[in-house]
Amino acid sequence: MSQRDTLVHLFAGGCGGTVGAILTCPLEVVKTRLQSSAITLYISSVQLSTVSGAGVARMAPPGPLHCLKLILEKEGPRSLFRGLGPNLVGVAPSRAIYFAAYSTAKERLNGLLVPDSTQVHMLSAGIAGFTAITATNPIWLIKTRLQLDARNRGEYRMSAIECVRRVYQTDGLRGFYRGMSASYAGISETVIHFVIYENIKQRLLQARAATHMDDEDMTTRDASDFVGMMLAAATSKTCATCIAYPHEVIRTRLREEGTRYRSFFTTLSTVCREEGFRALYRGLTTHLVRQIPNTAIMMSTYELVVYLLHR
Repeated sequence: MSQRDTLVHLFAGGCGGTVGAILTCPLEVVKTRLQSSAITLYISSVQLSTVSGAGVARMAPPGPLHCLKLILEKEGPRSLFRGLGPNLVGVAPSRAIYFAAYSTAKERLNGLLVPDSTQVHMLSAGIAGFTAITATNPIWLIKTRLQLDARNRGEYRMSAIECVRRVYQTDGLRGFYRGMSASYAGISETVIHFVIYENIKQRLLQARAATHMDDEDMTTRDASDFVGMMLAAATSKTCATCIAYPHEVIRTRLREEGTRYRSFFTTLSTVCREEGFRALYRGLTTHLVRQIPNTAIMMSTYELVVYLLHR
């Protein structure tokens, strides 16, 4: 792959990630709140008066709409965009690194394995995920801390710079890499997503080729092609998310400030023991509502930018 192709994929990946992050930020905040261990922040005082101790942890968590309502009432609309700064700072390089690494790995693996095979897609997605996670984990930790910083209207809100300073003072440089083990576990979601996506994409291209067998020009794309890419991305991401979602909850717990959770497997065991297996799927509905359009927007924007720059 030429240097120009690499830059095209970097730019396209950054554009796709940025657009998706801005449009779905409020849902990201709600999802992170539901995943956290601070469940008492979202249970009414009436409910708490009837429950004490470990019973609170096993209470049914509030739904996404109830959580959204409480955030709007107590913190104001601006809180729905908490963490957007680090998200915008991180999403472009993260997605750019990811797509560039994915394209580069696929190009090289196609020369070693069966071209465009399932093995190539899986290994390429895994390598890309590992590369992006390692490079950008500190940014996502700051984003999560800001999203969990629930303060009422008028109260002082922690800035990203102050958050960086507090993390360093408390845990040192190692503190910026909390939750990275859960992110590595989440590579499985990315692998599943891209394998399904590439298969659906290939079938769509084959169907398009069969439909336009008599056409001389196959290089142009119409609106139906990009709708197909969006549907392919949404379908593949839904399947992958439902399978690998628990790593999201564990990652949020590991990134909480002053957390008692220390490692991936101990957190997994603690959450299951204290809150039940269902706690590993808290926020899944919100995550799907956010992730499906976010992924569809991101992938279709990526494909569109690549197409436009290669014309």
